[in-house]
Amino acid sequence: METSIVFAIAIIFFALIVIVKGIKIVPQSDLYLIERLGKFNKVLHGGFHIIIPIIDSVRAVLTSREQLVDIAKQSVITKDNVNISIDGIVFCKVDDAMQATYNVVDFKNAIANLAMTTLRAEIGGMDLDDTLSNRETLNAKLQSELGSAATNWGIKVTRVEISDISVPQEIERAMNMQMEAEREKRAIETKARADKEAVIRKAEAFKQEEVLKAEAIERMADARRYEQEQMAAGQQEAMRLINISMMENEKAAEFLLAKDRIAAFRALAESNSTDKMILPYEVAQMIGSTSVLGDAFFRGVSNGATNNA
Repeated sequence: METSIVFAIAIIFFALIVIVKGIKIVPQSDLYLIERLGKFNKVLHGGFHIIIPIIDSVRAVLTSREQLVDIAKQSVITKDNVNISIDGIVFCKVDDAMQATYNVVDFKNAIANLAMTTLRAEIGGMDLDDTLSNRETLNAKLQSELGSAATNWGIKVTRVEISDISVPQEIERAMNMQMEAEREKRAIETKARADKEAVIRKAEAFKQEEVLKAEAIERMADARRYEQEQMAAGQQEAMRLINISMMENEKAAEFLLAKDRIAAFRALAESNSTDKMILPYEVAQMIGSTSVLGDAFFRGVSNGATNNA
């Protein structure tokens, strides 16, 4: 009786172990690779799963999250024989759990070593200046080369980043001197261009000023010519009207002369000068006649004296 109880307890315990071993709860980001009798069977993704204990076993546990593979710092010789130190980081993720398990022993170590050899080959074909300035191009080439090789391992290379590029101190000093000389050169060229532009703009401003002056003189001349033409036309029209008036009325000329005489007398009257004398028109005519008679008399006397002689 006791033997039966022990046997039943053993069976129950064994059954519990089998049940526990047959239940697999896989986290969301993990991948369980299952082998059945030593041969690949399936890959379990996140969730609840049941396998056959003893027959089925977990060969490897991988993650589907993106992983970082560090490229150790190494010395590399560029195309122009400069020894530099360089390191980087490879970002990758498991794309096929079976290939990542069976096609390579350690995919991280394989990617790191492949990245080192590929990096040496790429930098060996580039000058130092290209290596320092074309880091994005170098990253793209490394990602392409590593991606092609890692596809056979079930790994997808998402990106590659060069972390640091170190050059020897003497090369760094030479580069700093070169950069300083280049900056001074650019500063001199910039100043020269600025001075040239200033001279050109000054000349253009002077030219524009002279053009504007010439245009102003031309416009003033046109305005004066137009004014003179209008004045001449007005005087011509006035003379025409005066001629018409004189032909129609004989007293028109006397009226114009009287008008000018009155204006002249008004100007004399308004003048502040003390040495002036205003005579009536009749007195002026008498003085004029007397001067004419005097001239005739003296001319006759001179002629008689000449004949007696």
